[in-house]
Amino acid sequence: MADKRKASDLFVACLEAEGCEYIFGVPGEENLDFLDSLSRSSRIRLILTRHEQGAGFMAATYGRHTGKTGVCLATLGPGATNLVTAAAYATLGGMPMMTITGQKPIKKSKQGRFQILDVVAMMEPIAKYTHQLAAGDNIPSRVREAYRLAEEEKPGAVHLELPEDIAEEPTEAEPIVPSKARRPSAESKAVRQAVAMIEAAKAPVLVIGAGANRTMTGKMLLEFVEATGIPFLTTQLGKGVIDERHPLFLGCAALSAGDFVHRAVEDADCIVNVGHDVIEKPPFFMKAGGARVIHVSNRTAEVDPVYFPQVEVIGDIANAIWQMKDALTPNRAWDFKRMLSYRQAEVAHTGKLAEDARFPIFPPHLVAQVRDAMPRDGIVCLDNGIYKIWFARGYTAYLPNTVLLDNALATMGAGLPSAMMSAMLYPGRKVMAICGDGGFMMNSQEMETAVRLGLDLTVLILRDDAYGMIRWKQANMGFADFGLTYGNPDFVKYAESYGAMGHRVESSDHLRETLAHCRDTPGVHLIDCPVDYCENDRILNKDIKELSKAL
Repeated sequence: MADKRKASDLFVACLEAEGCEYIFGVPGEENLDFLDSLSRSSRIRLILTRHEQGAGFMAATYGRHTGKTGVCLATLGPGATNLVTAAAYATLGGMPMMTITGQKPIKKSKQGRFQILDVVAMMEPIAKYTHQLAAGDNIPSRVREAYRLAEEEKPGAVHLELPEDIAEEPTEAEPIVPSKARRPSAESKAVRQAVAMIEAAKAPVLVIGAGANRTMTGKMLLEFVEATGIPFLTTQLGKGVIDERHPLFLGCAALSAGDFVHRAVEDADCIVNVGHDVIEKPPFFMKAGGARVIHVSNRTAEVDPVYFPQVEVIGDIANAIWQMKDALTPNRAWDFKRMLSYRQAEVAHTGKLAEDARFPIFPPHLVAQVRDAMPRDGIVCLDNGIYKIWFARGYTAYLPNTVLLDNALATMGAGLPSAMMSAMLYPGRKVMAICGDGGFMMNSQEMETAVRLGLDLTVLILRDDAYGMIRWKQANMGFADFGLTYGNPDFVKYAESYGAMGHRVESSDHLRETLAHCRDTPGVHLIDCPVDYCENDRILNKDIKELSKAL
């Protein structure tokens, strides 16, 4: 018979059995037994952050990079509520993450309802699984189930609540050894139907979405493209699955409609939609009598008025693409010249915009400078703002998960914590957080965490002293300019107050020099870069759509 130990020791042992490396969080008194268990014997590293939201974003980004569950910790009440945004970020974005929250004793409490919220009920609409642990002996099965569901397609957030009295009670239970899971393969009949539809088409195209951004899927998709010669485009969350320097790349669907890439997909009569997830803005709209669509995913299609695929290939995506590649004979009558001409026109147009070296910095020029400064395997982590569209359209991704942007929850405040996690996981690679001044200030206190952890990263702040995306939409809708501007601290002094290195851009040439200096100098850097968004509306709403339509 196993020796008895307290349940929090067992909880930590279960996390270790699952391969947990880090726990990010802000503990409270309801977590002290758990904290004690971590301190005494665990190989798990506790990363203390300055806010629970930062901890949650770091845990989610760990899941995004590795495919393994990232873990974060908070106390009851306000600690738990501060994790809600990060849990939603993980669930919508398909990132495996576990949130652990504390709670007052559930068997006997002397504090009434002080700080008590029904956190399990609060998490139910957001998490894939949420459970209050009511007995120490149940911890192994609940941890195993939570991990299984967090990592099962579509990955997302799970939640376990550990009350104080359960954490300290004795138990003889032992961790459950994780099972080896294998995703089911696609049905051969569905694969044959898809292949027949592609072979019969005049101009098929491949659309790579969020669900295709997995380790083996990119390799299989590249083999498919090179074996068939079929061009491909991506959604924002599909960026980098295949190297975007590939001659058959058509672009990223960053805008909702009317861009060069949308013209290219409109020329297709068969769309192979890989890893489609309705959380993203649709890269195309189906219509009666239009292009036929093949849905390739781990999950069946969610049908709506603009998405009703004729064939569904359901199962492990990498395996499905491999089956399709081996069964497909390229059609000599396929004609992709017009599709590829749209891409050539976009590259020429973007290149011309990037030459504009005005100051404050013009967004297309900024994107080009960042691309030039970053090495092949460098990672850029974008917060949320209008610059996200410019980077999605114009930043060439060479490898998967080197452009981390959020086209799901689209929350502000995640850019810096995402970059911190990337720098921790890949200390030999160059990492840059790209944030608007509004998004940066939502979690700017994590600069202290980054310095304390000794990370090497650059934080590029695009400063316009406003909530720029909403201000752009406000103007585009004909409303008065109202309620969206603010002041900012001296970002250079702000960085230095945390022990980081601060820089202020004074020209286009100075930006180039500063990016290179920060890339090549260890430590945490912050760059204050003024940006000029005055032509967003003309270029994104008018010029691009008119130029692409003229082609």
